[in-house]
Amino acid sequence: MLAKRIIPCLDIKDGQTVKGTNFVNLRQAGDPVELGRAYSEQGADELVFLDITASHEGRKTFTDLVKRVAANISIPFTVGGGINELGDVERLLSAGADKVSINSSAIRNPNLIDEIAKNFGSQVCVVAVDAKLGDNGLWKCFLNGGRIETEKELMAWTLEAQERGAGEILFTSMNHDGVKTGYANEALAHLADGLSIPVIASGGAGTPEHFRDAFTLGKADAALAASVFHFGEIKIPELKSYLCGEGITTRG
Repeated sequence: MLAKRIIPCLDIKDGQTVKGTNFVNLRQAGDPVELGRAYSEQGADELVFLDITASHEGRKTFTDLVKRVAANISIPFTVGGGINELGDVERLLSAGADKVSINSSAIRNPNLIDEIAKNFGSQVCVVAVDAKLGDNGLWKCFLNGGRIETEKELMAWTLEAQERGAGEILFTSMNHDGVKTGYANEALAHLADGLSIPVIASGGAGTPEHFRDAFTLGKADAALAASVFHFGEIKIPELKSYLCGEGITTRG
């Protein structure tokens, strides 16, 4: 088994880290630079920094904040939010990001995936997907932080993203996000079986067991979480120690 990754996610709004439940009712959770540094020191494997207002309000990600966060951490670092063209990617990589995450812009312009992969390499391109399981049993993808439903189905869209050159898929279940009842393991396993690129699980972490299940039942390559880390409910060294005891190898 390849080493699994633990990834804290910093959702940024107006320069502060926030965490909401089911994408609404956002509450503040601290300074992103301080949090980034703390996670790096605690043994997080990677960090994800999402400007959650960028796509919705048409703003560019705060490049200066990316620079400050990057200057304080020593682990790989993904940035997302408001990335619509190659110039945005170049600017963020120059500011210190290792990878970029594209979501709404990839659905609107799938060719952006091809362009990023061709110009910067697949390893730079993370395609994030916010999807919701409907009453009809289909997982539909959403735009703009879960505000607009699309016709794209989860498996078909992630396969297309892979074919176009995405290096990883970051899948957030909107049904599970923020409610801390566990990840969408059935959908994760379906993705892991159908794709050849790594899948990052997001949405639903509440206990160490949830991380274990994402890796075993969900076959995820990495697990991302926010509030359980930001509010100290789960500490990364303790989580890694627990996973090790469950026979799951993590990095570091």
